[in-house]
Amino acid sequence: MQRVQVKKPEKERKISFVAKESTTCPVCDRPFHREELFSGRVNADDMTDELHRTYKPTHAFGDVYPLAYEIIVCPSCFYASFRQDFLPLGTKNAEALRNGIQDRVEKVQRVFSNLDYQGKRGLLEGAASYYLALLCYEGASKEFSPTIKSGLCCLRCAWLCGHLDTKFPGEHWDYLAQILYRKARFYYKNAIKLEESRKEPCSIQRNLGPDTDKNYGYEGVVYMAAILDYKYGPTDNHAMRIASLGQAKINVARMFGLGKKTKAKPGPLLEMSRNLYDRLKAELKAGDDDE
Repeated sequence: MQRVQVKKPEKERKISFVAKESTTCPVCDRPFHREELFSGRVNADDMTDELHRTYKPTHAFGDVYPLAYEIIVCPSCFYASFRQDFLPLGTKNAEALRNGIQDRVEKVQRVFSNLDYQGKRGLLEGAASYYLALLCYEGASKEFSPTIKSGLCCLRCAWLCGHLDTKFPGEHWDYLAQILYRKARFYYKNAIKLEESRKEPCSIQRNLGPDTDKNYGYEGVVYMAAILDYKYGPTDNHAMRIASLGQAKINVARMFGLGKKTKAKPGPLLEMSRNLYDRLKAELKAGDDDE
């Protein structure tokens, strides 16, 4: 009699794990276990002109979005922030964040429905985590550099909304991404003004991204402010746009000069800065020709 071989079910290939040690939320005092991404689960692809690293899906793990795991979210009260700020920001602003729980939950659910931070985090929860963090940084003191972090939250949320639009076309994630890009532009430009006036330094922050694979520091902030201005700035007022892009061109040119004098500056950023400088120059020249 021929023996029938029973095929064993394939072992689940996990991309994340739950931390053994619990984290206690400083806002609602409830413990929870953070979800963390395993290393070696991604296959790096190209980088966009917004310094966003894209990843190819792998046969073993499919699509993986590292950005989705960067924000810590309390599943009970939806307090959210970057990792390094979770305890200090939540402790310092505990009363305000506690009083804002209902408002925070209602706001995020109007945009991102059916969220579940108790189970495995998906692309939807990843995008929503940045929106929640944006709400939680409102009113934070300058020691947390809330302006640039709000810009980072808007930018990363826009990127993830772009990925949501690719997976679920026709659900208006592209429209939301455009709104978030414009908000990111506002925060980035304001962060530079506050840095220059020393009212809220952002260059003191250890990691300014803008993505997780590389820290481009304050030079990256200057570049991002310029590229966001170029791609998502208003176009209905010609004079204001020309003035804004002119300042962006000056800022990028300054970074150019620094890059030529030292090898310590990151190469990809310099190359993208050159490309952006040429694009800004071309539009400004076309604007002069139209006058």
